[in-house]
Amino acid sequence: MITCYVHYELEPGKVAEFEHYAKLWIPLVEKFGGQHHGYFLPHESANDLALALFSFPSLAAYEQYRKDSMKDEDCQKAFAYAEETQCIRRYDRQFLRPVLK
Repeated sequence: MITCYVHYELEPGKVAEFEHYAKLWIPLVEKFGGQHHGYFLPHESANDLALALFSFPSLAAYEQYRKDSMKDEDCQKAFAYAEETQCIRRYDRQFLRPVLK
C-alpha cells in the first residue's frame, strides 16, 4: 500500500471553495480504486494550509489512477473548478508507506 500525502497552500479567502473542491475529489479517488482518508482544513492554524491523505494498493495503481483521471469527465470538472476559483496557490505530493499492525 502507498499513501499519498498532499500539502496544499491555499488562497486564504477561498477556503470554502477549496472545501467544495475537496468534496469533489473524495468520491473520485474511490471511483478509481483508492481509499480517501480525508482532507484537513485550517482550524486553529495557518489559514492557508490544508492536507489530504489517500491510499492505493501500490504505486502502479496510483499511476494508473493519475492516467485515468486525466481522461475522466468528472475529474476534469474538478480540475477546472480549482483553476476557475484559484483556491489553490500550490501543492506538493509525497508518497508514504504506512506501518500497520
